[in-house]
Amino acid sequence: MFARTPRLFLRPGWPEDAAAVAAAINHQAVAHRLENVPFPYHANDAVEWLARPHDPCAASMLVVSHEGEQPAIIGVVSLIPRDGELMLGYWYTPPAWGRGYATEAGRAAVDIARHSLGARRLGSRYHADNPASANVLRKLGFRETGMRRPVLSRARGYAVEAVVMELDLTSETTWRRAA
Repeated sequence: MFARTPRLFLRPGWPEDAAAVAAAINHQAVAHRLENVPFPYHANDAVEWLARPHDPCAASMLVVSHEGEQPAIIGVVSLIPRDGELMLGYWYTPPAWGRGYATEAGRAAVDIARHSLGARRLGSRYHADNPASANVLRKLGFRETGMRRPVLSRARGYAVEAVVMELDLTSETTWRRAA
């Protein structure tokens, strides 16, 4: 799937993106905030990730910024079926933090979930020690469910507490607030 926002282009990853993806994600501060990402992250990890079969009920898109002299891969936003629900996930390279990219790309992903994938509800979770991710999800209209669960952080090598959130995609109030 593809999406365009004022500053970003969301698109599938291609094999030739492996080096740029590896460079963008290979930061301890990024990997420690994710579940299934090793650290250090090597080009071969990116090659394997980019070669995965594509699920027609999912969307994993590279987030490409067009604000510099050259387009640059600054992260990934994904809609992944997991445990019977569609989950929003994302990561961004540290130079992209604090610039509103996560919210901008997140809004596009929420639109894709609702309009292209026909989802009625969207889940997400963040590591309890990552308040920036909590803020992004709240800006998108997500609400905490009151559930917390341990999730394995591959980069850390141990389980961390994750806060579970959800977004009702059928509520017009939620959509007005998130848009």
